[in-house]
Amino acid sequence: MKRKAAPEVAVSHSETPFLNRVERQKHGVALRKTANRASHADWSPASGRAMPLEQLAGQGATRIPALLPVRYSRMKASPFAFLRGAAIIMANDLANTPTSGLTVQSCGDCHLANFGSYASPEGVPVFDINDFDETLRAPFEWDVKRLGTSLVLAGMENGLSDKNSRLLAERMTQTYAAQMTRLAALSPLEVWADRIDLMAAINNFTDQKVRDRVKAQLQRRMDSADHHFDLVDVSGSVPSLCEHPPLVVRLNAEDDTIRSAFRRYLSTQPPERAILLERYRLQDVIFKVVGVGSVGMFCAIGLFVTADNETLLLQIKEAQTSVLAPFTAPSPLHNQGERVVAGQRMMQAVFDPFLGWTHTSTSPTTAAASPVLTETPEERQFYVRRLKDTRLAAIGSDVAQEGLADYALLCGRTLARAHARTGDVAAIAGYLGKGRGFSDAIASFSAQYARQTRFDWEMFCKNLSPDNTLPEPHSFRKP
Repeated sequence: MKRKAAPEVAVSHSETPFLNRVERQKHGVALRKTANRASHADWSPASGRAMPLEQLAGQGATRIPALLPVRYSRMKASPFAFLRGAAIIMANDLANTPTSGLTVQSCGDCHLANFGSYASPEGVPVFDINDFDETLRAPFEWDVKRLGTSLVLAGMENGLSDKNSRLLAERMTQTYAAQMTRLAALSPLEVWADRIDLMAAINNFTDQKVRDRVKAQLQRRMDSADHHFDLVDVSGSVPSLCEHPPLVVRLNAEDDTIRSAFRRYLSTQPPERAILLERYRLQDVIFKVVGVGSVGMFCAIGLFVTADNETLLLQIKEAQTSVLAPFTAPSPLHNQGERVVAGQRMMQAVFDPFLGWTHTSTSPTTAAASPVLTETPEERQFYVRRLKDTRLAAIGSDVAQEGLADYALLCGRTLARAHARTGDVAAIAGYLGKGRGFSDAIASFSAQYARQTRFDWEMFCKNLSPDNTLPEPHSFRKP
């Protein structure tokens, strides 16, 4: 029998039992009696399941209308692309699946394309989760199930058989369980310091040809930041940002709004960051369309320069309420940008020192005058980060194309490390045990939910107009 995940009750440290790892592990083992690990294999649409297209249409009402066709065009490319843009649909479905009651800081949109590489402050390429727009505290199983489903869909897209696609999810979960067991034996400080060196991880790939190709790509792309990501024109007396229509363009009507948000960000930085940032001035801003699920949200790049024309690129991105919010305890953070930043700092072993949050108020008059933001709310909330190197981040996607089996294991290892930082790692390890029963259940769920996703995608494509818009909900057609 399926049950809805109970909302988490926030407690202070003084109210939390102070147990050693053996006692916590026993607690995890005991949870198998109330939430059998085999029960995680179950999936069927809940009675009264919300229509997927209605959920997408409702979410679209909070997005920039002119960009919705771009979002839908990207989602129709394949069932996996649809999954990437349909986090709200899967969140609703996961809320009706069994859980152990063990929670972590969840990614909230955990699919294989939201893992990637980036350079640490020391210039070392590390591998980690790299998208936290939906992060919130939630059952650990939800991230595992979404990642497993994405691997099954990616496997099928890569031409693997149903059996081998399912095996990707199974082995990912076995790796997740093995890592939890390893991490449970470490001290909290050791868990917190644990990171994944990408070059070392590549050296463990089973396919030597994939190893050699990816290492060569990594070496080339580590230098891409020195070339300003092809976004900065340094030919003039002062650097400026370059347009790359239709996805990187200027929106003069919103220039003041972006600059205002950046000013708020700068004014709220801690002293150690403020003293660095005061050496720069905001020189130029430009609007950028990113991702699949994020398309339609406000996103821009700020070019900051010193008096000597040295540059710093910061990205500002809108943060909306997490798709997990209706099914979990409310976030104690009222600014959604702060929620994203806090989640990233908790889950990533090496995080961006420029992470921050801000907001901007937009009057109805300004919104009405804008050719793009025709439905702008009075306040938008944002997070700010250093512009990430998309070519370096894409190393993960390249590996997924060439060595999906190795990539699945790497993602499982990475997710376990992220969850261990904020969850009860000993209890989760106790609950999972050797992981065979749990991994088989997750693989079964992932295969079933992949079929559900394909069904939803077909319905989506059937209803999408030639200009990539969705009709009014009452006119949705069944596949």
